[in-house]
Amino acid sequence: MSAPRPDPGSVVLGALGERARDLHPMLQRRFGVSTAAGYSCVGRGVMDRLWHGPSWTLPFLHLGAWRNILVPDAATDVPFSVENYAYVDSLGRETVTVVRTFEIAPGRRRRFDATLVADGPGRVLDYLGTHQHLAVDLVPSVLPDGSLRIVSAAQRFYEGRVAFRFPMALSGTAELTEGFDEARDCFTIDVRVTNERFGPLAGYAGSFTCEFPEVTGDAVPPAVRPLREESRR
Repeated sequence: MSAPRPDPGSVVLGALGERARDLHPMLQRRFGVSTAAGYSCVGRGVMDRLWHGPSWTLPFLHLGAWRNILVPDAATDVPFSVENYAYVDSLGRETVTVVRTFEIAPGRRRRFDATLVADGPGRVLDYLGTHQHLAVDLVPSVLPDGSLRIVSAAQRFYEGRVAFRFPMALSGTAELTEGFDEARDCFTIDVRVTNERFGPLAGYAGSFTCEFPEVTGDAVPPAVRPLREESRR
C-alpha cells in the first residue's frame, strides 16, 4: 500500500519551500513525514562502506559515540537502519527523529542519534545525541537529478548553564546526499564529515528500502526519543 500524501509543512520539506517540488517523488514521501501527514518512515538496508579518517581522529569519534554522536568504526557491508518518527516534543515543536543503527558485527551495534525541528525558511535545526548537547544548523537543497543535499553549518554546545558556539576548526562539516535509484527501487545515501584543515573524519555510504508506518505522536517508541530536550537553538 502506498504511503499517504506527504505534508508540505514537514520539517525538511518546509525548509525547502517551493524547491521541495523538485525532489524525486520518493524523497518527497520519505522526507514528508509529520504528525499532520500521519506517517513516519523506517528504512533498512546495507552500508557498503563505513569509514573513518586517520587514527588520530579516533579519540574524537569515540568521544562522540559516548552519547550516540558519530561512529568510530570502519567496516564494509554493514546492516543498517534509519528510523524517522514524527512527534511533537515537550516544547511544542514538530520533531522528527533520525536514529541510525549500524550492526558492526553480530551483537555489536552503534547508534547515531539526532532530532530535527523546523528553524524557518531554508534551514533545519539538528540536535545531536541522546541529550541534545549539540545544536547544528542544516541547510537543505535539491540537486538537478532530484536528490537531496544537506550541509551542516554553525554548531552550538549546550550543557546546563554552559553554552558556546563550537569552533569549526575543532569540529567537522557534514554533507549528506540522498537519492532514489529507480532501477534498484531503493534509496541511496552518502554521508561525509570533514574538517576544514585536517580533511575527512568519518562517513558512510550505501542503500536501503523504506516502510511508512502510521506511527506518530504519542505512539512513537520511547527508545528513539532523546533522553533530554534542549530549548536553546
